[in-house]
Amino acid sequence: MPTSAHAAKTAETTAIPGQKHYLIRGTGAYRRASLALFLSGFSTFSLLYCVQPLLPIFSQQFSVSPAESSLSLSFSTGFLAVAIVCAAAVSEGLGRRSLMSISLVGAALLTIATAFAPNWHLLLVIRALQGLVLGGVPAVAMAYLAEEIDPRGLGATMGLYVGGTAFGGMSGRVLTGIFAEYFTWRPALFLIGAIGLAAAIGFIALLPPSRNFVRRPGFDPSFHAKAWLGHLSNPALPFIFAIAFLAMGSFVTIYNYAGFRLVAPPYGLNQTELGLIFTVYLFGIGASSIGGLLGDRIGHFSVLLFGLALTAAGSALTLAASLPVIILGITVLTTGFFMSHSIASGLVGRLAHGTKGHASSLYMLAYYVGSSLMGSVGGWFFAVEGWAAVVIFTLAMLGLAFVSACLAQHLARRKA
Repeated sequence: MPTSAHAAKTAETTAIPGQKHYLIRGTGAYRRASLALFLSGFSTFSLLYCVQPLLPIFSQQFSVSPAESSLSLSFSTGFLAVAIVCAAAVSEGLGRRSLMSISLVGAALLTIATAFAPNWHLLLVIRALQGLVLGGVPAVAMAYLAEEIDPRGLGATMGLYVGGTAFGGMSGRVLTGIFAEYFTWRPALFLIGAIGLAAAIGFIALLPPSRNFVRRPGFDPSFHAKAWLGHLSNPALPFIFAIAFLAMGSFVTIYNYAGFRLVAPPYGLNQTELGLIFTVYLFGIGASSIGGLLGDRIGHFSVLLFGLALTAAGSALTLAASLPVIILGITVLTTGFFMSHSIASGLVGRLAHGTKGHASSLYMLAYYVGSSLMGSVGGWFFAVEGWAAVVIFTLAMLGLAFVSACLAQHLARRKA
């Protein structure tokens, strides 16, 4: 009897071009794929964002500024952005399933290694390596879904995957904050790495082999360059990529520096209390799934525009002095962002013509460059003019994202 890994490899190798065998909602394979991709999103984002509640601790322990402490996250997301582009090309030869499995296991082990980093610079090096390793998951996961899931149920499945990323982002932040409060930050990162490793094992055990993917042996630079340029020449897609850059940049900026504001007077929250605020990610989990379903029924661009407007409203609410209103603002922001992201990421698969892995990689490149670049630039606004400047900065980005969505909708309709 062949092993599951061998079966996966064989299935990916022997797929026949033009013959589609989609995973249909309600089948066992569909449920296993949905759960596996949920676990991949959970593991990726819990490992990636587990340092976010620790930024004030890093600033104090390593004697660095808030903007410098944010590099522990920005280095990971920045290198992840670079790796995503390469991952799309590598997966064409290695296979979607194999690359995602290697990436998830490697990232979990590097998170465990971060717990033993003796100084700030080595910690940043490990976090950068973790970003490189994680690049094999996000774009490839989106490509797997676009290739393997029945298009009639793609919105719901993409919403579930994004829900997994939301649950992972919440768990990484909340659990790290609680663990750091009681065990200090090093054991906290060790435990998060162990949880990520368990999720990676579950992913490997559950994900069905690709049935509509055909390997391309070797590496052909001209093929990949042509694929990326083809997607950039698609009238609507560049505006979807711009939405990823701007919306993610806004979201991460608020989350990066809200902790610095809330641990300082007059709020004075401890690490556990700060971590618990991230439970608002639960609203993101629901919003991503609901957004995908609504998009399938009433129109994807309508839901996208509503989600971006909701994100902007949440950002504006955080200007309040009242702690409950600030938390409400973060909740609304999170709901709107994940609704927007689930729709925008699904639109990439719908609007792209062929080589969907390459289209997904461009979307995720913009997504993580926005996280890395804008997340660090926001620290300059916070240091110079305080929280009001941070909110103005995010609202400007969200305004541009809204305009981009309107233009993408117009171009997509005209082309159709």
